[in-house]
Amino acid sequence: MEWWQAAILGLVEGITEYLPVSSTGHLIIASSLMGLDGAETKPALDAFNIIIQGGAILAVLGLYRVRVMQMVMGLLGKDPAGLRLVVRLVAAFLPAAVLGVLFDDLIEAKLFFAGPVLSALALGGVYMIVIDRLRLKQHRMGEADETDKDQPSGIDSMTIRSAVIIGFMQVLAMWPGTSRSMMTITGGVLTGLKPKDAAEFSFLLGLPTLGGACVYKLAKNIHESNQAGTENLFEVFGLTTIGIGLVVATFSAAIAVRWLVGFLNTHGLEAFGWYRIALAAVLGGLIFSGIVSLGPVENEGPPAMTSHAGPTEPVVGLTKDDSPVKRRAG
Repeated sequence: MEWWQAAILGLVEGITEYLPVSSTGHLIIASSLMGLDGAETKPALDAFNIIIQGGAILAVLGLYRVRVMQMVMGLLGKDPAGLRLVVRLVAAFLPAAVLGVLFDDLIEAKLFFAGPVLSALALGGVYMIVIDRLRLKQHRMGEADETDKDQPSGIDSMTIRSAVIIGFMQVLAMWPGTSRSMMTITGGVLTGLKPKDAAEFSFLLGLPTLGGACVYKLAKNIHESNQAGTENLFEVFGLTTIGIGLVVATFSAAIAVRWLVGFLNTHGLEAFGWYRIALAAVLGGLIFSGIVSLGPVENEGPPAMTSHAGPTEPVVGLTKDDSPVKRRAG
């Protein structure tokens, strides 16, 4: 991998990680178009695409440093509101943390193929359109205003029940192509949060979720490389290349987060639904034209939906971007 390829992947990761559009689909296309789809480098590429999520974590830590400090003070017993937020984030994080570890290998073997990924992209788009239109209809009928009179708005007023619901919505994002951000943001909207507040909770929930994914994937890559006698992530790409991807992901994620909050404030979620449907069509066209092929390297599980060129086509470095705990891929 050249430095500019690492920069492009970092840019794609940073922009799409917190947008409800599935970073998996975008990384598949970017990796394929740059020729980073060889089976021999797939494990390292999967790990690389997970590790550069660290840039997205750094972006949120910087942008939401006041919230993060509030949570730190809460853990120290000096800020009750900060402690309440920590408890809710833990409640939302645990379902995916447990189930992600248990079902990671099964998901990779059974769902990382064209049919499941394209279905998740397209149906997720329809789902977002429906959710946003129902939300707008509710506002027009005055139902949302009635709710707002009875309770304060924002994530500070969230209940444990709402956090757990968002947590199980995040579990659904283990299905490749679904998007962790999509499921957690729409989950927040379904529990009564405004889109921008749901996005803020999703960003903060990404800190333990993406952090856990980075640590897990790095440890797994090093362990499996040692067992197989192959090169690990750092030996394949080098520290400089990985560092470039991280830096670019950090700055691009910061810009994307700022933009998303402003966009949701004025436009809602529907535009992202249409974008996902268009992305599914583009990715489907690339698959059926033979430019992209999906599926694990190992010959296990159902056969991958490959191109017309036959099963000898190289496998794209499909990563678990949308699995909440061990992604690359809501």
